[in-house]
Amino acid sequence: MLLTGIAWGIAYTDTVGATVRLTLLFVFVHFLAASLLVATAAFFLVGRLLGPGIAGLPGRRRRQGLFTQAGEGEQLEFGYCFDVAIRAFFPVWVWLYVMQFILWPLIARDNWVSMFFGNTLYLVALGYYTVICFLGYNALPFLHHTELLLSPCFVYAILWFASLFGFNIAKHVGPLLITGAG
Repeated sequence: MLLTGIAWGIAYTDTVGATVRLTLLFVFVHFLAASLLVATAAFFLVGRLLGPGIAGLPGRRRRQGLFTQAGEGEQLEFGYCFDVAIRAFFPVWVWLYVMQFILWPLIARDNWVSMFFGNTLYLVALGYYTVICFLGYNALPFLHHTELLLSPCFVYAILWFASLFGFNIAKHVGPLLITGAG
């Protein structure tokens, strides 16, 4: 994120100070603050809604281990949630910070092909983020019905399809990445 912030700063800001502010914005706000926010939300929501002893969801539960009973010493930890959020940020970084930077001359144009590629970058990045979060929480044997964490992918696909009728996500959201640097 540090090098990406410097690259975006050199390309899209006017002064050295703005480049430093953009780099700090990328590292501390886009990466760390967003990861802390997602980890906090996951800690409270995933642990409470999909954790052990939650009887609200029907269907089969996972088999417990040979030597432990349900709810015995199993608890979602904030550090684990933060680790999942940080690991899931990697594809977002690749697709929205690196690939978007490289492809910006193509995706910032006013034509349908640019809109398709730009919107697809966001679909892929958010889809990967969701799948990696699912895989992280699915690895915990005491969480049940973790497949529900994949449901945002359906929403992303619908929004992506709807955006192809005239809303270039990359053109409108891309400049927001550098907001606050100037």
